[in-house]
Amino acid sequence: MFAIGATHLLNDTLQAVIPAMFPVLEQERGLTFTQLGFIFFALNMVASVLQPVVGYISDRKPMPNALPIGMTCSLIGIAGLAIAPSYWLILLSVIILGFGSAIFHPEGSRVSFLAAGSKRGLSQSIYQVGGNTGQALAPLISAFVLVPLGQIGAAFFVLVAALGIFILSKISAWYKRQLELEKQNNRKKVILSSIGELTKKQIGTALTLLLVVIFARSFYVTNVTSFYVFYLMDEYELKIAEGQLYIFLFMALGAAGTFFGGPIADRIGRKNVIVLSLLVPLPLCLLLPHVPLWSIGVLLVVIGFFIMLSFSVTVTYAQELVPSKIGTMAGLTVGLAFGMGAIGAVAFGKLMDTIGIFPTMVIASFLPFIGLVGLALPKDQKMAMPEKK
Repeated sequence: MFAIGATHLLNDTLQAVIPAMFPVLEQERGLTFTQLGFIFFALNMVASVLQPVVGYISDRKPMPNALPIGMTCSLIGIAGLAIAPSYWLILLSVIILGFGSAIFHPEGSRVSFLAAGSKRGLSQSIYQVGGNTGQALAPLISAFVLVPLGQIGAAFFVLVAALGIFILSKISAWYKRQLELEKQNNRKKVILSSIGELTKKQIGTALTLLLVVIFARSFYVTNVTSFYVFYLMDEYELKIAEGQLYIFLFMALGAAGTFFGGPIADRIGRKNVIVLSLLVPLPLCLLLPHVPLWSIGVLLVVIGFFIMLSFSVTVTYAQELVPSKIGTMAGLTVGLAFGMGAIGAVAFGKLMDTIGIFPTMVIASFLPFIGLVGLALPKDQKMAMPEKK
């Protein structure tokens, strides 16, 4: 369980290099905010579109070897990024990186689910916090690796990918043994749901509402992680490294929120955590563009923790809505988070080029309102697990 969480950290650290490189690419390559947005779009859209497809295929036929294969693609992408001399080759490199991520995530989530037992929230949190911790490293990667070394500094992360391939090869072997054991014992797992019996129409409505929640969360998080540093540099005259430390606060507490969200949901219910994660930070998001510098760190800490509280919970909730499609639901929810982030990056980059940085931050502050549709989700209950005989 911790091994798959650790490789999720390594995988998403590689992805974190992309937004971490934005200030460097803007200065070294002279890229516009719109071009930066399209780079993020290329990375996350490839990952988001393919994740449900990989998840659907793995539901029909699990693919243990997909784990190290996905990380190998990521290694090729990060190596290309370090030496890409032009905008179009940078795009190609991030597409390859996104392809590797799309292969990794659904099968990684399946390994997490296999190890979960009755603690699905906790298990998914351990897996997802690895990824979010990797993403949280983006500001530190920017401040301490890419700003001093420039674009070529991305070559350092080839070693990260190589370590991931090694660990995933071991996990893949364990995964194969589990599948063989189930086949030999002719076992078919009965997956219980905490949501209860729903009609197909109710399931479809619930999934739609859940995807809207993910849309609101992903758009807001993308705005902060990819572009808020430019706001800090423009409004408060901070240097890149100083601004990135504020982004690190947001993402580090987001990783903490991801971890605690699952266990909290196991106790108080998944819907309650989903609603809480957008209701609490809503007024703070509205305040963020208008407060003095000394208070920004405090607001980012609280917003980051609560808005990411539902990250692993939305995955588990979707899997329990459709318990026969574990890989597909993981691919859909996590993939959609990437996809919405990709679209958000293009939208916010275009807005910043068109109307300016400050007005864009104000518009983004209203996004959590959209996520309140989660109030209409079906309520779940604590599962009564069958007694051991």
